[in-house]
Amino acid sequence: MLEVTHLVKEFGGLRAVNDVSFRLRANTISGLIGPNGAGKTTLFNTIAGLYRPTAGEIVFLGRRITGSAPHRVFGEGLVRTFQIPRPFAAMTVLENCMLVPRRQAGERFWNNWVRRATVRAEERRCRDRALQVLTFLGLASHAGEYAKNLSGGQQKLLELARVLMADPKLILLDEPGAGVNPSLLVTIMDKLRELNARGITFLIIEHNMDLVMTLCDPVLVMAQGKLILEGPPAQVRTDPRVLEAYLGGVPA
Repeated sequence: MLEVTHLVKEFGGLRAVNDVSFRLRANTISGLIGPNGAGKTTLFNTIAGLYRPTAGEIVFLGRRITGSAPHRVFGEGLVRTFQIPRPFAAMTVLENCMLVPRRQAGERFWNNWVRRATVRAEERRCRDRALQVLTFLGLASHAGEYAKNLSGGQQKLLELARVLMADPKLILLDEPGAGVNPSLLVTIMDKLRELNARGITFLIIEHNMDLVMTLCDPVLVMAQGKLILEGPPAQVRTDPRVLEAYLGGVPA
């Protein structure tokens, strides 16, 4: 589904992503781990189009997206969430979801006068779809609340709801477990499994090793901008290179 080949991203003299290559198979939940500063989020930002790569190639579903603008990558079905959720705080939860679908007729202001019936019908469909997504994620009872009033964990779910409104094929999840209480974390993991069973592929940055080792296969490990290992959780958990990256050495 996704092929990253010899990807490099430099900021002045700093090489944040250093010759990274990997492939993601469709219908998998893959994990991306590594210590702070390893280059994980920079890799996400480069794949998603926020950063233009210094070198290398990115191919998604057979189409080259290297250097494409974020909205074009989004339009291809490759979407991402952020470690710190970024909802529109002064809009309701429902409104946050309804604004996601692209090319809505109502976005052209004159359609609200000359194509009123079309705009209304499309908005009803969008609202129904948003309510279905919110119900699936357990947020339907909060549909009318302002997004700023949600808890941190609920905002993580809203972030997921918004990307689901885009009918994605691949979701890059940036630390879905960060700041989430244990019970809600279990809910998020269950929803990710269910979405994966429906055909959505995931690549997840996460520091919660229990989540990664339970949910993800394969697991990719980065350190100092490089991809140092890719393999099943059992292999990654005991690999000396991973222990070196996290602990600075292999315990005696």
